[in-house]
Amino acid sequence: MAVAGVELVLTAFVVLMLIAQILSIKAKVPYTLILVFLGIGATALVSLPSLGSNIITVGLRATITQMGSLYGGLVQGGLFVGLIVPPLIFEAMMHIRSGDLRAVIGPSIILATIGVIIATLVGGVLLWQIAGLPPTVSFLFAAIIAPTDVVTVLEVFRRSKVPPRLGALMDTEAAFNDATAIIVFSIVVSSIGLPKVPILSAVSSFGLTTLGGAAIGLLVALGAERISGAVEDVLAKITLTIVAVYGSYVFATGLGLSGLIAVAVAGLYFGNVTMNARVGQEARTAILTFWNMAAFIGNSVAFLLIGFETNLTALAQSAGLILAAYLGVTLARAASVYPILAIIGQVRSKIPISWSNTAMLGGVRGALSIALAASLGASTVVSASDVHTITTMVLGVAFLSIVIQAPLLSSYVKRRFADQETLP
Repeated sequence: MAVAGVELVLTAFVVLMLIAQILSIKAKVPYTLILVFLGIGATALVSLPSLGSNIITVGLRATITQMGSLYGGLVQGGLFVGLIVPPLIFEAMMHIRSGDLRAVIGPSIILATIGVIIATLVGGVLLWQIAGLPPTVSFLFAAIIAPTDVVTVLEVFRRSKVPPRLGALMDTEAAFNDATAIIVFSIVVSSIGLPKVPILSAVSSFGLTTLGGAAIGLLVALGAERISGAVEDVLAKITLTIVAVYGSYVFATGLGLSGLIAVAVAGLYFGNVTMNARVGQEARTAILTFWNMAAFIGNSVAFLLIGFETNLTALAQSAGLILAAYLGVTLARAASVYPILAIIGQVRSKIPISWSNTAMLGGVRGALSIALAASLGASTVVSASDVHTITTMVLGVAFLSIVIQAPLLSSYVKRRFADQETLP
């Protein structure tokens, strides 16, 4: 079979992005959902013998196969979390206004930390005690599937009218719970085989990793602000933001802290302080345009990944297991969202039930969970059969949450918040 060149693979990737965007506008559905099905369709196309073996079909198969291989290398090599996720978090955080953030910072952080822990515990217990899965499989899967996907939620919100503070709540939770989920996942993996889970050690490690990452993000953001004030060139300012994103991530992870939390804090500071005090209108427009495009490319990579990794035939053969896992994940999300927001509503200002329902439906799972599941392949404490079971469940739940919850979320917010202000 011919090997597709890098130029052809990149061209095919851009073409798929364009097709998804056009179909999304025409059909008025999230383009992330269309990307998933395009990835599935492209993968299925490779195995169709009816296409023949002329020069076009050979080239098409080679291109799609090469794209799948590149995605596999991206995930298996551990590059997805460090290369694709930081820009998505930075861009989302940069758009959150400080006034909206102050109003929802408490609930969003609690959902992103305690909520993730509750969802992991509840989901693990349900799958272990009710579905009858081994405890290792149950709790590892629950930890992997805990992070919600900010991309799909943002895409739905940008097409609908929702209160800005609800948007800030969902965006902040999704950005921070990515980092929390990775920490919880690491703790669960390191606890396998131990006679008992070291609770105090896990809590202290969680606190240090989280707060340390936030401190690194703030330090990098302060440094970037100083430099930005001394630089006039627009391209130099854009380059500085790239350095801030990946610099905060690399610096934090190099110290054993949370790189994603560092990026989130850097994005919040840059969007609310640096952009207002150190960046002129021309540079501000250029920076926002650059990061919107970077996020669009990153989103496309993430959801095409889900499509390329999803084999509908294989998932259908494990339908019972996947449905049980999806039910467990849904119940675990409900067990974290409704009680937390109800308690916060009693202590502080009341949170409308429509916000809780939106947060519940917004628990869409995405590519980060697939990347975490792929990382289990290098683990020496998890058996190959358990890795296969967990990966199947993760892919199935991610697929179902995108095709079921994303349309439900879109329909709900359009119906419920029709008279609200548009998300900035």
